[in-house]
Amino acid sequence: MMVRVCGNGWPVRLLGTFALWTVLGFGLEGVKAEEHSKIPLPSYHYAAPIPVSCLNRSIDTGEHITNENNELEYIPFPICEETGKPLELNYGVEEELNCTIPLITDPFFHLLEFYIHNDAPLSCRIPSRPPPTIMHKDHKPTPAEYVPLIFAIAGTLQLSHLHISTHLNILLHSTPKHHLHHHDSGVIDSGAAYSTSPLSHTTGPAALTKKLVIGDPLPLQLSVRWFPTPALPRENGKVEWAGLGGHFFVSTAFYCLVSAGAGASIVTVWFWGVVLPKRIRDRGKGMGGATPLGYGVGNGWGMGKRD
Repeated sequence: MMVRVCGNGWPVRLLGTFALWTVLGFGLEGVKAEEHSKIPLPSYHYAAPIPVSCLNRSIDTGEHITNENNELEYIPFPICEETGKPLELNYGVEEELNCTIPLITDPFFHLLEFYIHNDAPLSCRIPSRPPPTIMHKDHKPTPAEYVPLIFAIAGTLQLSHLHISTHLNILLHSTPKHHLHHHDSGVIDSGAAYSTSPLSHTTGPAALTKKLVIGDPLPLQLSVRWFPTPALPRENGKVEWAGLGGHFFVSTAFYCLVSAGAGASIVTVWFWGVVLPKRIRDRGKGMGGATPLGYGVGNGWGMGKRD
């Protein structure tokens, strides 16, 4: 049995239109799914606060403590007297921070003994990215990622007290970016913190160490520095770094010196090749032949031949 198609062929066109819309519908769904899977992850803005949390340890053995899910338990860094909050770093901001722990309790004093004796490190961590501010209902939230920040606390132990270094350097690196801008945003790549001058109480003025007993405050001075990549500068301290995205590179100094040299060369060539000969010619016209290069010889009272 044959089905007769009308002269205009409208059943065929209707079927083709339906198939086209079906394909487009599946394509749009695929595009939406792909867009949802490529939702950009958040990054820190300049000066954004970064919380510091540390591994919870037993005061008896120094071993780490786990929660009910058998996961490592992290607690906030001790509260700083200056801010009334646990220690926070500011993304990209190079600064000198003061964090005074107002009271060293007996449990914390024993933990300091573990830290100084290197039986257990002060293992802390910071989020590599800030938490997302916008969540899609169909998008599964990305689990938080953390960068370890180990505080290498140094000092000396005594029977009744301890000497602890109160100054620490904190070095933080960001993930590389194609283009850096002043006060740029970014993601944390790695970091480290360590005490300085832990033996200053034995070699000179004890300005960077403190004799500590239970019940004393612990004033910490933190020098925070940021680097735009995981690499360290290779200038051996000759070039001062001025913060994330605003660093002064050796290549910048090289380009400045080359530009200055090229400018000086051009000015020198122009002076000796254009300015000086012109001045000599102009002067020679008024002095006759008495010119160093002999311009106007014989035309005035110079060295012309007398008949």
